Amino acid sequence: MDISTLSNFTMQLKILAIVKHIWQMGPGSDLTVAARGHGHSLQGQAQAHGGIVINMKSLQGLKMQFHIGNLPYVDVSGGELWINILREGLKHGLAPKSWTDYLHLTVGGTLSNAGISGQAFRHGPQISNVHQLEVVTGKGEVVTCSGKQNSDLFHGVLGGLGQFGIITRARISLEPAPEMVKWIRVLYTDFATFIRDQEELISGESTFDYVEGFVIINRTGLLNNWRSSFNPQDPVQASKFKSDGRTLFCLELAKYFNRDETAVVNREIHSSLSQLNHIPSTLFVSEVPYIEFLDRVHISEIKLRSKGLWEVPHPWLNLLVPRSKIQTFAQQVFGNILTDTSNGPILIYPVNKSKWDNRTSVVTPDEDVFYLVAFLSSAVPSSTGTDGLDHILIQNKRILEFCEIARLGVKQYLPHYSTQGEWKAHFGSRWEVFVRRKSSYDPLAILAPGQRIFQKAVPYSQ
Repeated sequence: MDISTLSNFTMQLKILAIVKHIWQMGPGSDLTVAARGHGHSLQGQAQAHGGIVINMKSLQGLKMQFHIGNLPYVDVSGGELWINILREGLKHGLAPKSWTDYLHLTVGGTLSNAGISGQAFRHGPQISNVHQLEVVTGKGEVVTCSGKQNSDLFHGVLGGLGQFGIITRARISLEPAPEMVKWIRVLYTDFATFIRDQEELISGESTFDYVEGFVIINRTGLLNNWRSSFNPQDPVQASKFKSDGRTLFCLELAKYFNRDETAVVNREIHSSLSQLNHIPSTLFVSEVPYIEFLDRVHISEIKLRSKGLWEVPHPWLNLLVPRSKIQTFAQQVFGNILTDTSNGPILIYPVNKSKWDNRTSVVTPDEDVFYLVAFLSSAVPSSTGTDGLDHILIQNKRILEFCEIARLGVKQYLPHYSTQGEWKAHFGSRWEVFVRRKSSYDPLAILAPGQRIFQKAVPYSQ
């Protein structure tokens, strides 16, 4: 059943009524409930077989409430898209501090995972930038929670994969929004040099506001493709650069600024770039409005949709890799398992664990710095070749098996497992807390059955 047709005015009450009714039916009922945002969950995790799927986008349109002051914030519905918060926030000269690379996702969806992008090294993930939540628990109760009020539920829901409650409202921290962005890309051939520069950039007071990177394997005409959006600093040398048959590492940086700061910002950027060890001829720079930079993936989405290449399977694999193991990981995965990156981008960048709150449900590696490595593949329907779904899934499996055999201490981000035993291994020492929270806030396992962590009417094992 899909209740997306309900009006915004009644939607929150309907969510409460549905969950409360199923709770009152008791353990004899097989009904479950899944909250579906913008449909980007993996492996059917936002589905409820034989149950009820709530289209959280139906909460869109509920008025955003901006609070201006020394510590600005906005109250939004759990079904609101981040892109809409950005657009409305800019009218007040404000914007959230932490983002995902793709903004057409719901607030409740990203907060149920973490919400990571290139700003996370400084501000932490999106779940580190939330003041308060309104949640419908698996007992059919509406609870307002924060770090000081009902804090166990608050921290449990953040990164909790929808297991403890449905986020119907969130209070998001804001900051003054810049006007413009200097958007920079440079290339490396040596992985050790690449990550050394990345780690230096996220330590201390970095000039840059955004630090990411990606892996490029055997791509023809790479720099020529960049020219459509970026300007080469040395056009002659850039035209001579050959990317064919090579494994390259791209460092992507952004500096936010207002137009009256251009001269000062240019000097800061030049000074910071002079300390890096990239290939000089591969420096490309673009200057774009803030909203255009943040919504950059949507521009690619529009192009792919026009070619019929967006509504295809996306067997993504996102991993959090400890800093001490990233070289071992890269040597095997980028050197042996992967032969090209034609199926989609591979992101790789470090974040600081100190910016993550260990009271939340998210599981990260036990090191001060760890890397997000995201294999964002798209599969060609009905293909049996290297661009087909089967091939990509086998490739993902090989990567995971290597991580397991080599004992790299890797954790999945946007995790997917098939058995409770695998989930128990994923959470490790934090499994008991996760189970306790499930018992407290959704003891009948009504919520988020598609994650396959708990089954209704099956006792939890600690």
